[in-house]
Amino acid sequence: MLSDIEIAQSAKMKKITEIAESIGLSAEDIELYGDYKAKIKFEAIENLKDRSDGQLILVSAITPTPAGEGKTTVSIGLAQAMNKLGKKTIAAIREPSLGPIFGIKGGAAGGGYSQVLPMEEINLHFTGDMHAVTSANNNLAALIDNSIYNGNPYHINPRTVTWKRVMDVNDRSLRNIVIGLGGKTQGVPREDGFDITPASEIMAILCLSNDLEELKTKIGNIIVAQTYDNELIKVKDMKLEGAITSLLKDALKPNLVQTTENTPAFVHGGPFANIAQGTSSIIATKAALKLADYVVTEAGFGFDLGAEKFFDIVCPYGKFCTSAVILVATVRAIKHHGGVKIKDLSTPNVEAVKKGLANLDKHLENIRKFGMKSVVAINKFYTDTDEELQLVREFANKNGFDATIVDYWAKGGDGGIELAEKVTNLIGNHVCNLNQLYRWDSPVEEKILTVAREIYGAEKIDFSTEAKRDLRLIKKNGYSDLPICIAKTQKSLSDNPKLLGKPKDFLVTVRRILIASGAGFLIPITGDIMRMPGLPKTPAALQIDIDESGNIKGLF
Repeated sequence: MLSDIEIAQSAKMKKITEIAESIGLSAEDIELYGDYKAKIKFEAIENLKDRSDGQLILVSAITPTPAGEGKTTVSIGLAQAMNKLGKKTIAAIREPSLGPIFGIKGGAAGGGYSQVLPMEEINLHFTGDMHAVTSANNNLAALIDNSIYNGNPYHINPRTVTWKRVMDVNDRSLRNIVIGLGGKTQGVPREDGFDITPASEIMAILCLSNDLEELKTKIGNIIVAQTYDNELIKVKDMKLEGAITSLLKDALKPNLVQTTENTPAFVHGGPFANIAQGTSSIIATKAALKLADYVVTEAGFGFDLGAEKFFDIVCPYGKFCTSAVILVATVRAIKHHGGVKIKDLSTPNVEAVKKGLANLDKHLENIRKFGMKSVVAINKFYTDTDEELQLVREFANKNGFDATIVDYWAKGGDGGIELAEKVTNLIGNHVCNLNQLYRWDSPVEEKILTVAREIYGAEKIDFSTEAKRDLRLIKKNGYSDLPICIAKTQKSLSDNPKLLGKPKDFLVTVRRILIASGAGFLIPITGDIMRMPGLPKTPAALQIDIDESGNIKGLF
């Protein structure tokens, strides 16, 4: 059996100019990054604005195992399958982060015969977007500290600086640090720390901006600290929004690549769903909708994280009309929620499947709350038995959802033609009927409780002393009407990663509520969620290698 990277390296790619031409873009509309990658020029995107939109399909999932359940593989495979049916389709997905690639998951560009290519480049440095976000974030951090050091003209209280540095590496040692040591010429000593690049507010802003002007405005609205008089200080107060935006000019342009079957794909932006909004950029998705009849996009982790944020935050900001949801379920994840340990998931266990179906049940319930049409995609793994697969399918059917087994990893688009047929028939001439879970102008506490109760299944929420202080700051400064982007573990419907399945009667603890005024949302931090992940005992980096010819191996 070939590995993902071996399959990717054996695929026959077309020149990116051919891929662009297939969706109506000329060579003048794109900026080449070698033969197989390109960015779409702003002028080309502007020329698309009067075209009608295609249909948007969101791919989400049940609560995953730590290794992921192939949501990206299903997204790519579905786009390939729909093109095989003659439906002009583009996949619009996120860029991988180096942290998880070198950590636990390995490559994150799909899998098997449903990948985006060139796989190695997309997984590593790609077109430099992650580095641009990192540089913009850290230049802002340096400029803040420089202002404090050189007379502090904005009266920044160093103890209140909230703007952290970032890097695209899982490095727990940098979560909490002290900077400015070494004498008075080395800066002002203060506590600081690093987040991972996908957790940067600049990444969230990049993915929620429609154009450069909006990007610059949003960056100007970022809160970085408070004065000694407890007044908020924004980037625009320091007149830095232009400089920071200049570092992101090219990063805002969507990236065009192709799949293993030469289906066009936009791979752009990379916010995590457990600490940010978890979807690719608005600008890429909008461009794809103008260029195709169907666009398949994804929302990170389970429906309780990525999809909820997609519907309650991204859709209103992007003015998207979503036509259908594909919910990815796997036998192994269901068995995990039925009490089976990760190391034993390959062993057949019908009783564990029956028990773990409660997790699928909750996600199906949540889909109904948004008024969305949906099909369940049962992503097949070679260790699954027919009995286990049919149990999942029958359960979905009994709950009023169509379901189909897909094998996009092994067969590419041919591994799920039935799903492509079902979703296109489901959509038909569908008119968007999305229900918002809450009103943005509701009280902050009410919005958090609504998501915790309706989507997670919590009984109540509790606010720490710090969170209550954050609430007062939010209300005082007029940010109560912003939507909420809850930071929560992806391993459970609750804020406790050990509560698997469909937990009930649990308490969600809100530790902090951060104001992401540039991105345009509040971030309630629950449980022990970290914005800088750590590496596992045996990181995926141990499998990655390069030979004397420059060929990379072991990404997955």
